[in-house]
Amino acid sequence: MTRSKPPAPAASRRSATTRTAILDAARERFAADGYERATIRAIARDAGIDPSMVMRYYGNKEGLFAAAVAVDLELPAPGALPRERIGHALVAHFLRMWEDDGELTALLRVGATNEAGAARMQHIFQEQLLPVVREMHPDPEQAAVRAALAASQLLGLGLTRYVLRLPPAVALDREEIVAWLGPTLQRYLTAAHP
Repeated sequence: MTRSKPPAPAASRRSATTRTAILDAARERFAADGYERATIRAIARDAGIDPSMVMRYYGNKEGLFAAAVAVDLELPAPGALPRERIGHALVAHFLRMWEDDGELTALLRVGATNEAGAARMQHIFQEQLLPVVREMHPDPEQAAVRAALAASQLLGLGLTRYVLRLPPAVALDREEIVAWLGPTLQRYLTAAHP
């Protein structure tokens, strides 16, 4: 049995650089065009490589999309936040995420128009937001509804400010947004059932 040699360090660096270029181009293209209109050819052109390289690393557009939008919301642990300010802290956290990470915008744009994108959003909701809400609220039967209500505000903010770019939403500064939405999230997460 012949063992293959590990790749040379220069080849590994080129491979990592190529993957990074592909993922960066894919995020920008998915954010700008959505899933349906984004093409492997356009992504490869943006990355400055041959389309066959995209296929080599990611197999197809679906595989590329999954790799490009592997979003970690990096949600703060509920116990690390003062309970009476948790809504404000989450709004501020999501604002940072929207502004620092094109993946979230790409995922929102695609999730609104494509089944694969919607499934990815649902997975992130189930795996990341829902457990945090369960920790915050003692009634497990209400956690899913409360998480969905919180998501409606946060995703609505992302859609209006970063995807549709509605001028009044874009014009608000971060402190104003936190002041407006923080109490709403706080109520969804901690108030008694209406």
